[in-house]
Amino acid sequence: MPLATEVLVVGLGAMGSCTLAALARRGVPAVGIDRFAPPHTEGSSHGASRIIREAYYEDPAYVPLVREAYTEWARLAAESGRALLHQTGGLCYGPSDSALVRGALASARAHRVAHELLDAREIHHRFPAHRLPEHYVGVLETRAGWLDPEQCVTAALEVAVRHGATVRTREQVLQVAPRADGVRVTTDVATYEAARVVLSAGMWMGALVPSLAAQLTVQRNVLYWFSPEGVASSEVIGASRPGSAFDAVRFPVFLGEIAPDQLWYGFPDLGAGVKVAMHHHGPACTPATVNRAVQVAEVTAMRDRLAQWLPQANGRLQRTAVCTYTNTPDGHFVIDTHPESDRCWIVSPCSGHGFKFASAIGARVAAAVAGEAGTPFPALFRRDRLSTAGQGGGGGSTSVGPFGIFKGSRE
Repeated sequence: MPLATEVLVVGLGAMGSCTLAALARRGVPAVGIDRFAPPHTEGSSHGASRIIREAYYEDPAYVPLVREAYTEWARLAAESGRALLHQTGGLCYGPSDSALVRGALASARAHRVAHELLDAREIHHRFPAHRLPEHYVGVLETRAGWLDPEQCVTAALEVAVRHGATVRTREQVLQVAPRADGVRVTTDVATYEAARVVLSAGMWMGALVPSLAAQLTVQRNVLYWFSPEGVASSEVIGASRPGSAFDAVRFPVFLGEIAPDQLWYGFPDLGAGVKVAMHHHGPACTPATVNRAVQVAEVTAMRDRLAQWLPQANGRLQRTAVCTYTNTPDGHFVIDTHPESDRCWIVSPCSGHGFKFASAIGARVAAAVAGEAGTPFPALFRRDRLSTAGQGGGGGSTSVGPFGIFKGSRE
């Protein structure tokens, strides 16, 4: 006999866990399902740190949402007693005419985000680890920092359960079938009848919503942690070393353009080394084919970048990890109702930049599902903007996005 619930949340990464917590706070009976045991390393909500920033180069429409997210992350931290958000300031750098710098300045000016515009000389003076060309400039914002993704997911699930939600792990969804009076969800363990369903399944979204599959590309991305030269790692996340060129005072989180259409990003040494990664730079894959093994050539390529841009960070490789981006052709999110039923919400292919918003997105989706008059999402998140042109079912190699071209494979 099918199990009945008011709301079923499929996928308990950042989006799903925060939505489940927000539903449970409202007293809405809800069940959350995940094929693994979150927090886990199989999707996008891991890696010890995720950047949160306001001067949002992708589009000024994101700024009000990230401001809500700051409030919601603080609420979740207070409820859970966990440290979730750590402010370090944030630096975006590149040529003055780059999409990154122009976009960051546009958002900062449109929404009065506290920021400074620095030239390369001032950047080196204040943040001496960076080696930038003389013609580079940087946008420094004060409220940026990093979120601990594992702690965030854990906190959200703890709050959800405390308020009455049910969490079911290691349960794989096989089918989602919208109906006139609800949604039937079949898993490898049970069948559920829910009045409403929230789909937040990351790179498995195409399988659950086949009409979206042709619009989504899954991309493999590698994260690297290097100990600064001459420094041994303590392996204690969050233990920034005072006085180091890579501590949180001298080395804020950063996002940089190091070549046309190439972004990388990084974090201070939080005790386990300086974390760096390329943004939208990995090969296309599927959930079944993502390669979790990091190749020697990939490490060599990252060392070459460090040698040029962050030479003092080019010490011992401490560890690597692989995460996945689920990309739309234009690089924006999809947060909307299902094409076959307004009882089912799609939340969200996030194109590799969604984690920071999860607390606010979860709150807004929960309000909508509960029938409250909440704040609508930006129009650029609507699913009907997507067309069949562009990426195709995980096999495409390029698409136009907010930073120009997402490269399918350059490592």
